[in-house]
Amino acid sequence: MENGLHEYTEVCFKEKEGNGNANHVIRMGTRKSQLARIQTDYVKEKLMELHPDVKFEIVAMSTIGDKILDTALSKIGEKSLFTKELENALERNEVDIVVHSLKDLPTTLPPGFTVGAVLERESPYDAVVLHPKHAGLSLETLPEKSVIGTSSLRRAAQLKRRFPHLEFESIRGNLNTRLKKLDEKDDYAAIILAAAGLKRMGWENRISMILEPADCMYAVGQGALAVEVRARDRHILDMVSVLHHHDTVLRCIAERAFLRHLEGGCSVPVAVHTEVKDALLCLTGAVYSLDGADMLKETMQISILPDNEVPQVSDDGAHVGVTAYNISESSQAAAEKLGVDLAELLLSKGAKDILTTARQLNDAR
Repeated sequence: MENGLHEYTEVCFKEKEGNGNANHVIRMGTRKSQLARIQTDYVKEKLMELHPDVKFEIVAMSTIGDKILDTALSKIGEKSLFTKELENALERNEVDIVVHSLKDLPTTLPPGFTVGAVLERESPYDAVVLHPKHAGLSLETLPEKSVIGTSSLRRAAQLKRRFPHLEFESIRGNLNTRLKKLDEKDDYAAIILAAAGLKRMGWENRISMILEPADCMYAVGQGALAVEVRARDRHILDMVSVLHHHDTVLRCIAERAFLRHLEGGCSVPVAVHTEVKDALLCLTGAVYSLDGADMLKETMQISILPDNEVPQVSDDGAHVGVTAYNISESSQAAAEKLGVDLAELLLSKGAKDILTTARQLNDAR
């Protein structure tokens, strides 16, 4: 734990003792990166609008994923690369809530924690950022053997399949670092990043093209923000739950259930695409070999309650780590079932063999 965090939390505790009401200071944990701070500030502003009598303080810290920058994420072998330190602080009551990119959260949370809010999703798609010298081109028109930078096995597997004339190499670092590596060197013809992060940073003008699902489906939870809390803190849970976005919650529950049932993670290429239309939740899921040569892909859908139907509150607990008392329990259960059923379908067609081989090859590299 960094000294700055101890000093910060001491100040927070003193403030709370001074006003005589512990509920009037809520400490928000976040990573130190610029994007993480922007996302946390966004959630803070939303909460301040809803709770003007509450003071919200931000506590920033570094995570394993922030510190290890010379190794591909898929090689580190840690399921909570960007969350463990934040959850440790939450467990020790040093922070009251934690703001994450939902795609960073494992599908099984540690005991005692839950996602109390999933905010409306920004674009979940991946974006291509071309080197300035390739302006006006696309992945399809880039020269043979052009090198594309991505730290994601999921992106690389799909794009190798779609654009076999390109080569793919790992690139690590926060958004600022990766863009600097692209612009200042000739190592990469382009890099692939989440469109949501670029938009939140105000760098939408750097997007050369958005990858449609036919080219590259996205990661589970990509583009959505999650607010993690202690499951026992019902007053905090009630405070943040109003931030839940109905369709985003159901889409992400289905995606997370799909990934969890496949026993997937960042060390295997798993991709999804979801949409809600006319009270139907539709999920497309796929698994790939590392080189993209082998693929299994299927689509299923299920009926959910429309927005205007009054939800029935249930105390049955979370769905794939998400607690949403203000959204229909039957719709959440349906979304989770959809993810499990689709995973079962792919497993029945040989998905386990593809994922096992991908994991073994990745470990051996």
